[in-house]
Amino acid sequence: MIGSGLSRREREIVDILHRLGKSTAAEVHEAMTDAPSYSAVRSILRILEEKGHIRHEEDGKRYVYLPAEPRQAAAKSALNQVVQTFFGGSLEGMVRTFLSGDETTVSDEELNRLSAIIEQAKAKDKP
Repeated sequence: MIGSGLSRREREIVDILHRLGKSTAAEVHEAMTDAPSYSAVRSILRILEEKGHIRHEEDGKRYVYLPAEPRQAAAKSALNQVVQTFFGGSLEGMVRTFLSGDETTVSDEELNRLSAIIEQAKAKDKP
């Protein structure tokens, strides 16, 4: 769910909330790069809450905002959207594209860890 259909500002705010944890609108505003007005940040927070990406808790008279789902779940959802959008749902296509780039350097150690992850996934699918 997270990551899908978010504007640059919305994505930035969700990232800030994942990084800082519970935060007020003022804290989010302060953490933003080239921040819009404080009222614009509050509006974006309201929109993100309506979309289900964040939630709030009341702390006295203030609202404290936090992500609606853990960062790992948000990352998986966003990555799934990228795979669907750019690679027609093909995880293999995404990995092939990433690894074939000249600017991509993958160590033998990292390739071994990736191989181990693939082997674990294969073993999990067997009865």
